Amino acid sequence: MSLTKAREAALRQLYQAYQPPAPYAALLQATAESAALASVQMQQVLTSYQPSVSYPSTSLADGLKLFAALITGGYGLRIGYIILGGFDTHALQADHHAQLLKTLGDAVAAFYADLQAKGHAQNTLVMTWSEFGRRVKENASHGTDHGTAAPLFVVGPGVKSGIYGEPPDLQNLDENGNLKFAVDFRSVYATVLAGWLEADPQAVLGQSFPQLPLF
Repeated sequence: MSLTKAREAALRQLYQAYQPPAPYAALLQATAESAALASVQMQQVLTSYQPSVSYPSTSLADGLKLFAALITGGYGLRIGYIILGGFDTHALQADHHAQLLKTLGDAVAAFYADLQAKGHAQNTLVMTWSEFGRRVKENASHGTDHGTAAPLFVVGPGVKSGIYGEPPDLQNLDENGNLKFAVDFRSVYATVLAGWLEADPQAVLGQSFPQLPLF
């Protein structure tokens, strides 16, 4: 059974566990049918898509290729996200981290080359995010443990390139031996909301944050 078919089967099994008169059964049934239909439709879009470049053979690249298909096909995609796991590098970090960054860079490069060839690159923005950073001190397994502060990339032809915020100072750490962040990540979100999505960042984030000159 393919991974897609397995996911569809698991989804249906999950929702079928809640049959009427269980609370919210009708809502769950409608949600399951919509999700299954969307999954099939996206697979059809991806199967019929003819990219202008060769994408790497990674799950991240596959996801970006699907996004390219949705963007160039006029399906109304405004925001999408893909997860690239493996950054929890508690052991043997150097080589593993380098490979992860190569996976990220190669996939994004192919994505933008494809969009550029199809005339959609200028209208597309990629932003990375992570729920945790790494500590400065190496552990006994040649890795680093969970810490604070992490780099965040904003990529696209519409972005003013550069480094925003002060470079991390490995000598100026907090009381727990962690990096001190220079830019609040919510400032980046506020900047993208206002400057790219033309939305009110205060309404989304609940308060006002300084914006960066990214656009």
